[in-house]
This record gives sequence, C-alpha cells and structure tokens, in this order.
Amino acid sequence: MTSGDSAPCLSAWDAASSLRQFGDLSVSERGVFWLTFEPSVGGTVITALDAGGSCRPLDQSLAIRSRVNGYGGGALCAGSDCLYAVSEEQQIVRLDLASHKSQVLAGSGPDCFGGLVADTARQRVLAVRETAAGQQLVAVDNQGCLELLHQGEDFYGAPVLSSDGRQIAWISWQLPDMPWIRSTLWTAALDEQGVLGDARAWSAPIDGSIQQPVFDGDDLWVLSDHDGWWQPFRFVAHHGIGVWLKGEAPDLDHASAPWQLGEHHHCHFPGGGWLRVRYSQGGGELWLRQPGAREPVRLARAYGDFRCLQTYGECIYCIARSANTMDAVLQIHPETGEVNVLAGGEPPWSSRSVVQPLRFEIPSDEAVEFPVSGFFYCQKTPGDAPPALILIAHGGPTSAAYPVFNPQVQFWCQRGFAVAEVNYRGSSGFGRAYRMALAGRWGEADVEDMERAADHLSGHGLASREKVFIQGRSSGGYTALMAMIQSDRFAGGASLFGVTDPLRLRAMTHRFESGYLDWLLGSPAAFPDRWHERTPLNRAAAISAPVIFFQGGRDQVVVPEQTRAMVSAIKAAGGFPQLHWFEEEGHGFRQQANQAGVLEWLFSFYRKHSLKADDHAEHLS
Repeated sequence: MTSGDSAPCLSAWDAASSLRQFGDLSVSERGVFWLTFEPSVGGTVITALDAGGSCRPLDQSLAIRSRVNGYGGGALCAGSDCLYAVSEEQQIVRLDLASHKSQVLAGSGPDCFGGLVADTARQRVLAVRETAAGQQLVAVDNQGCLELLHQGEDFYGAPVLSSDGRQIAWISWQLPDMPWIRSTLWTAALDEQGVLGDARAWSAPIDGSIQQPVFDGDDLWVLSDHDGWWQPFRFVAHHGIGVWLKGEAPDLDHASAPWQLGEHHHCHFPGGGWLRVRYSQGGGELWLRQPGAREPVRLARAYGDFRCLQTYGECIYCIARSANTMDAVLQIHPETGEVNVLAGGEPPWSSRSVVQPLRFEIPSDEAVEFPVSGFFYCQKTPGDAPPALILIAHGGPTSAAYPVFNPQVQFWCQRGFAVAEVNYRGSSGFGRAYRMALAGRWGEADVEDMERAADHLSGHGLASREKVFIQGRSSGGYTALMAMIQSDRFAGGASLFGVTDPLRLRAMTHRFESGYLDWLLGSPAAFPDRWHERTPLNRAAAISAPVIFFQGGRDQVVVPEQTRAMVSAIKAAGGFPQLHWFEEEGHGFRQQANQAGVLEWLFSFYRKHSLKADDHAEHLS
C-alpha cells in the first residue's frame, strides 16, 4: 500500500522525532520559561527565552518530571530571581537565575511533588505533596524548611495566591471521584509569615467539577461545570454563604479534563480583561475580552489547542498546537493580533503538504442520545478506491482528540491509509452531560460510537468497508479490544499498553484512579455480570480478527502481566496475536527508537491484513 505518488514518505524515525512537546510555561521579570520534552534523549529539560530573544536550555543535567497522581503537572514555576522545579527524582529544586546554581530544597524520600506556585512575597514555593498516606498542601522556603499548610482531603490541586499574597485558594476532591466528576473550592487567608488561617470549603450549587481558581485583585474566578459546561464564575463569600456569579461566556467548555496539575486555560489580562480558551466543535479557540469591549476577540486563529496561558506586560504567552505545524510556544500581541513563535512551530517537512483534518459529525437518533464527532485524515486521490481506515480511540477515556498536527497520523496518510480520531461519548470538551454519558457504560457506549464512525465514513465512500482497523492506547486499547470482541466489523486491531483486565487493574492501580473504574463500570459487587462481560481477558476467544499488542515492562498503570495474560488467552483460543515488548518503557513510550519501531511494526501489520482483505474480496468476486 503506497500513497499514490513517487515522493518519499515520512519515515517512522522522523515521525517519532517530531514529537517534541512543551509544558508548564511560566513567566517572570527574568524571562519566559517552559519545559521541553526531547524524544531523542527521552527526557524533559527547562528552556529559557532570555531578554535578547534567544532560547536556550538551562542545566541539561537536570531532568524535570512530576509524578503526582501518576500524571504530574506543575513541575516548573518562576520566582522573582529563581526557578522552582521538580526533578526526575521528585525533589523540589531551586535554580538561581544569576549564578545558575541549583539547590535541593525538599524531597529525599518516596514523596512526590507537583502543582508548584511561587510565593514571591515570602521567598518560598507552594506545592502539592503526595505521600504514601495521602496528599497535602505544603510550602517550602529557600532554606529547605517544609511547612504543612493543609491536609485531610484525598487530593489537592491548583493552589493560587492573590497578588498581595494575603489570600489563597485551591481545589480538592475525594475518593471515589475524579476531579472532572466532583470537586470542591477552598479559600483561606495567609498572614505575613505565610501561616494559613480561616480555611473554608465551598461546593458548587449542584454537583459539579471546579477547576483553575484565579485571582483578579481580590476577586476570585473559577471554571465550574455545575451549569452544564466548564464556564467562568466569580465566587464571592457573602456572610458565610458562597455566591457563584456567572461570567459572560457561551455554553461551551472553557477547559479540558484536569488529568494533570498546573493547567491554565484562563487568566486575567492587565487592565481588567480576560483571556480564555473555548472548545468549539472539538477544537480549542483563544479569546480575549478587553475591559469595555462589546465583544471578545479571537486570537491566533491558526491554532487548534491552547494551554498554559500567561500574561506579562502587554503580551500573552502560551503553548499551542495547530493542524500543520509542530507544537509551539507563542508570544501574542493582543493589540495587533501578531503571533510570534518563540520555540517549535516549525513545518514538519518541506517535501510534502500536511493532510488537514476534516471534521465529521454523526447525528443522534432514537437509539443514541448524543451526536458523535471526530476528525478524518486522508490523502486519497480522486478516482482511487476507498482507502483502508485506521480508527483511533483516544485514551483516558475522559480525554479528547483535537484537530492538531500528529506526525503519526501523517505517517499513515502518506502510506495510503485514512485515519479517523473519534470523540466518543465520555470525551471532554462537549459539556458535562456528554462527559458523564460514559458512566457505567465503558466498553459499550464508546464501542457503539466507534462502530458508528466506521459505518458513517465507509457509508459515505470515504473509507473501505472491508479494511477498517481499530487501535488505541491505554483505555483506548481497551475500547479497541472490546470493539473486536463485540463486532466482526474490524479487519484487525492494535492495543498499545491497553487495559485487558479491569478488575485486576482496579486492585493494582494508583490511588488517583482507584475509584475511576467503579464510575466507568459500576461497582463490581453490584454489577458482577457487567464486569465479566466487559473484561477482554474473559472474552479473548471472541476475537477472530488479527490483533497486535505493544507493552512496556515498567508500566505501573496497565501492569505488564495484563498484556501477557491476554496474549496467552488469545493463543489458547487458537488465535495468533503479535506481542512487542519494551522492557525499559512505562505507560507511554518515551524513547524515539521505540516509537519508530511501533510505527514500523504497525505498518507491516496493517499492510499485510489490508492485502489479505483485498485478496478475499477478489476471491468472492
């Protein structure tokens, strides 16, 4: 299977090397700083933009990574004359920006840190600390003295200080909830020494998920979905009663699911304006409302997702993704709309155009309450037969696919495949009701929506009906396996460190997700038949199509034994599954050589079974 012309295809190695990522952007008077993950070295380092406009890594020997909740976030923040960061060893490190010397402030044991926020008035850093017993909100000063600020909640996130340092707010949530199901806002006062007092918990008016508190002077704003969407609310405590005042915003999500700490999808703009992300039709948009303006203005229209919003002076800084360039760190001048790319943002290659996403939507009907949408990619030449389709189930499952450049999608398109990324029920970015629609229906509603997508695309002549493959990572791998169990619609499937035994995962998973599976499938005690029916390991004999597995030997989320057991069960039932093992990898492959190897093996697998489908169709004709 080829792309249909003679230009050279993007190699698997190049597709893997394009996966540079940015995170945890922070600004101060000393510059702009962010984290850069380089797949060529498999690590994350601090990058700085100095006053002269040059980007340079700071202390490349210092690898940065938070492990709080297993997914980290908030591993870097800028103080007045230093940076605070969480090292790979889970130590809080202070990096002096004048001498470039680093100093370990905290973390000599098994604890993890994340969600860093600089308390410049007191020369210290606030952090979420995760211990074997639970989580705490702590402060660590520049001499390494750790002070406990608050404890007693199961999970903490999003600490934020008022500009004068006298007020603090944060978010907490309790098991078995995830932070996008139900969470609580906290407010408290800080005295001159930084001692916390008068801590109060505030729940939304009805069940809801509260995110990302932000102070604008003394006003506290949050994003809450208790009214159906993650929208901005100004929170006011009036005579001991919490009042939630809805800001001017459309009925759209203004944040994504908070898997990581340190998310910033909104921030105030100097002079009283607001900068916010909106998710519309599956893509992110950046909007600025200036004080006194009748309407907000959309900025950086070429980009389809935004994170880590920050302002300094008259400029906006953020991390953004677009459909035809690699991830970028942006500086935006709101008065003119000018966008400067500080890092990344380069065209992925010059010899070929990038295949653009085509949004599709499948309307709801009597059987399915919600429409399903996604993004379709294809380099098909007019007159060609419908191409083989790779249907991708995103991970999470409370996550989403966005219309942004993915070199691995381009890898498939250049080889003649079509690709569809599907936002099935349970995905974020489409309101609370859509996100909650997966409760108790994992392995059922998501599978139905993947099948609907396959039928929709093939029914419109965009893909071959006989050559539809399904693949996914982590929870997406579970969806792919359940789809192959429940349907003969697929010519083959791929599970990349996918869930195969939810009950075993429930017993062994980390604390953050320990109640998540009960939300997805219901309690095992109350619904034992459901758990049995929706466990791929129990139904391995129902998989008749070929399947390929990829697994890391150090995976602590989907433990390696799950994949080994699934492969053995399929073999015992007479199948011939392929298994590719990466002993040094965890949950998600970080090494470039391994990422490239996965693509090569997948291409061989899909090509082989596409040709078999062609031979079968020719024989029938």
